[in-house]
Amino acid sequence: MRPTALLLLTLLACKPAPTVAPGVVAGGDRCGAHEVALQVLGSGGPTLQPGRASASYLVWIDGEARALVDAGGGSFLRFADAGAQFESLAFLGLTHLHVDHAGELPAFLKASFFTGRDASLTIAGPTAGEGFPGLVAHLQALVGPTASAYPYLSWTLDPAAGAYTLTPVEVAHEGGEARTFTAGDLQISAVGVAHGPVPALAYRIETPAGAVVFAGDQGPDNLPFRDFARGARVLVMHHAIAEGTTGVAARLHAPPSVLGEVARDAEVGILVLGHNMDRALVDASRGLGLIRERFAGEVVLAQDLTCVPLSSKSGEGAPASGTVGPR
Repeated sequence: MRPTALLLLTLLACKPAPTVAPGVVAGGDRCGAHEVALQVLGSGGPTLQPGRASASYLVWIDGEARALVDAGGGSFLRFADAGAQFESLAFLGLTHLHVDHAGELPAFLKASFFTGRDASLTIAGPTAGEGFPGLVAHLQALVGPTASAYPYLSWTLDPAAGAYTLTPVEVAHEGGEARTFTAGDLQISAVGVAHGPVPALAYRIETPAGAVVFAGDQGPDNLPFRDFARGARVLVMHHAIAEGTTGVAARLHAPPSVLGEVARDAEVGILVLGHNMDRALVDASRGLGLIRERFAGEVVLAQDLTCVPLSSKSGEGAPASGTVGPR
């Protein structure tokens, strides 16, 4: 892990950005200018937050959007704002089936009808659990041919329809064993994580510039996840609660101190904080301080369309480094 100062970056997509770290792009359609980059489409959670869409992330490789992880409210618009093309995606991963992570999937599927896509698209999600269907049943309820919410989109599940189809991959959310599979030319790993009773996954995507790991929503006691994330170039974790939070929220989400511990123990290069909820941001200075006490690497407090390059087209890495400051 590179020794470096903690970075607290304010990256505003719709206003002139303050001085930011070299290599970190404040929004727009410039992320594809890098050989490999992570872009935060939606940096918020399930609440109404001006300027923040719900959770969604893109991995760019060689100027193309190759992987979309989560599709919460507002991600459809941010995908277009980023200049991404649906037909370039090889993978669409849903960490879990809460609305703020999967609610705009139908909009993406509808829009895909108007693209030139003809290759199947791998879509992954968890198996069924308490009160939640598995991915396959969810897709049938959403876009199946009968008794679904949007039967007119059932062609996405029908190879005989003549268009591209979704290829579902259900990953067991219990048992703690990671599953590795390919999506196009991408190598993907997924493992179950504890998010209260909700079936939930984390994803690891291997890129030419190192692994990008998406923790998804998870509580404070997911020790095996640290091995899953070990050595990642970028780790995305969710900044959903303030330190000292109690009750249900504390069982569903990890506090800032744990975010820092996970990043430290997993020996990652950059920690990106997504799913930023107001209840965490109101105490962000303290929370980020607790992360800094535990993790010596780089930390990016994401805004919508924040771009974190892993490498540039010059062949040199473009680390997020240089600016220290609160939200």
